[in-house]
Order: sequence, then structure tokens, then C-alpha cells
Amino acid sequence: MATARELGLMIGGLPTGPLNAITDVTGVAVGHRTMSGDGIATGVTAILPHKGDLFRLKPRAAVDVINGFGKSAGLMQVAELGTIETPILLTNTFGVAACTQALIRRAVAANPEIGRSTSTVNALVCECNDGGISDIQAMAVTPHDADTALDAARPGGFAQGAVGAGTGMTAFGFKAGIGTSSRLMQIDGEDFTLGAMVLANFGPAGQLVLPDGRRPVPARDAEAEKGSVIVVLATDLPLGDRQLQRVARRAGAGLARLGAYWGHGSGDVAICFTTADPVEHAPQSAFAPQRRLDDAKIDLAFRAAAETTQEAVLNALCEAPATQGRDGRHYPSLADWLKENPLR
Repeated sequence: MATARELGLMIGGLPTGPLNAITDVTGVAVGHRTMSGDGIATGVTAILPHKGDLFRLKPRAAVDVINGFGKSAGLMQVAELGTIETPILLTNTFGVAACTQALIRRAVAANPEIGRSTSTVNALVCECNDGGISDIQAMAVTPHDADTALDAARPGGFAQGAVGAGTGMTAFGFKAGIGTSSRLMQIDGEDFTLGAMVLANFGPAGQLVLPDGRRPVPARDAEAEKGSVIVVLATDLPLGDRQLQRVARRAGAGLARLGAYWGHGSGDVAICFTTADPVEHAPQSAFAPQRRLDDAKIDLAFRAAAETTQEAVLNALCEAPATQGRDGRHYPSLADWLKENPLR
């Protein structure tokens, strides 16, 4: 398969990172567990903000719920406290409990005082419904599958499309899944990176708008909007929790450029975290210094969030092969459509 750029789809004007991936943000690692066969097409994707103990050294983060038709775990505490305490796991809707259990067990193994002499841990799991392709009622995802994705997490490049949590996902009538992108930013002479990962499973057939204005229509009947999309934004830019939420909200601009309107049945969630100035679980002082970007300089991060989200979704679509769904439904490949319909 090929990325959107390799197929001629150019998004925005900011430069990409070396990998054009969320892992261009130093310290961020990604791992997949892909499950397929016997009616199952699902999995787990893990995002680790840094390689240390996330419970002990919590990245600052924020959540923006664009449309709240979803069953994710852990979002409420991130919104309230502005920190992340575990890796972020992406999976299918009925895999949330298994992934939550895996994250809690790992955190307790590393910190036996959790829930006893110190606070409990906030496991962070986000989901989309892959029931169009996978037998979601099989509840195939187990804590072991989550552990496998976590153990596989590495910095550097990683697979996109129908892998990990994206194995059974679709968008705009095409096969979709996991996608990523990144942008480089220079602010007052300092270099920063913002990267996005999406779990794309949203958008009615016929509604997709490409950067060149074309509207690909797959050879299938249009359906009501009933999918979801999870956007995870990572950056090394020092931002306060209010600013992180503002950046997360701009993921919606990237989705809108694709033709999304966040329909009634679509669960659309954006999480943004920074690797700058993490919060200690047990600080030695009552006060901690933190850098924070001047609000007047934040527009570049807004632009990067929109561009990376848009491109990450297109990469999820372009990297995923055509797939036969349940009940005989066919989900074509956007890459195939682009090759058959070249821009004139």
C-alpha cells in the first residue's frame, strides 16, 4: 500500500517530520496487536507518551469530545486533572474492558501501592465499532492482546491501515483504520513537533472530500453516519492544560476538511498530550515550574493539529486494502480508487 502523499494527495504547507508520524515526537512509541481469521478482524494499538513509568511521571494532557457517542474509558479524569497515567490503548468498542484491565494490572505491578497507600490509576482506552467487518459480539480482545500491543511498542516507523485497532475499521465507505502524520514547527527560534494518530471509522459513503476537491464515491449504498474517530495528538511544545484542549479541538478542523459533520451516531474524540514538563506523582515541593507557550503564538500548533489530523485519516484510508465485510458487504480501497481515477 501507499501513503496519501505517495498517491499525490498533498495536505497543508507545514513541513512533515522525518517519519511523518506521531513517533517523530521524541519518546513516543507505538505498537500493534492485529487479530484476524474466523470472522474476527480487530486488534489493539498502543501509544506510549514516554518510556518511563507514566503513573510516576504523568504527561500533561487534555480531551476534546467533539461528539460524545462513545464508550471510552478514562477521559473524564484526563479532562478534570489534565494528566495521563497510563499508555493510551485503542481497540474496538467491546474490547475496552479487557484493555482497561491490562493497563491497571501493569500499573499495579510497577507500583504495588496503587489503590492502597496511594491513589488508584486512571486507565485510558478509546474505541470505535468495527462490527461492519469483525464479529464484535465475539469479544475477541483479551488483556493478553493488550499486553502484546504494549510489549510491541517502539519508537520509529510503524504500520498503518488495517492493523492493530484499525484492522476492522472503515470510513466514508472505504476500508480504513490506523493513520498518522506529523508537522514541524519553529517558534521564536526553537524547533517543535506535533504528530497525530487516528483510528478512522467514520463518515458516510460519498461524503469524503480530497484535498484537490474530488469526492470519491465507493460502489456501495450510502449509509447513515454511525462510526467514530479517535484522534491522539502528541507534541513536545510546552502547553498548559487549557491550551492542550484548544489544540485538541482543532483536530475537528482536520476532520471537517474531509467532509465530516460529526453525525448523531459518531463518537469523535481528540486527546492531546505534551511530553514537555510532565507532572510528578509524588513531587518533593508544593510548586513545580512549567513552561507555557504565549497564547499569541499558538496558531501554528492549531494549524499543525488540523493538517496532521486530515493527513492521518487519508493515510489510514490509502494504506488499507479492499476488504470483504460481514454479510457480504465490500469495502474498497481508496488507493485503488485514486489509481483508477487520476487527477486530470
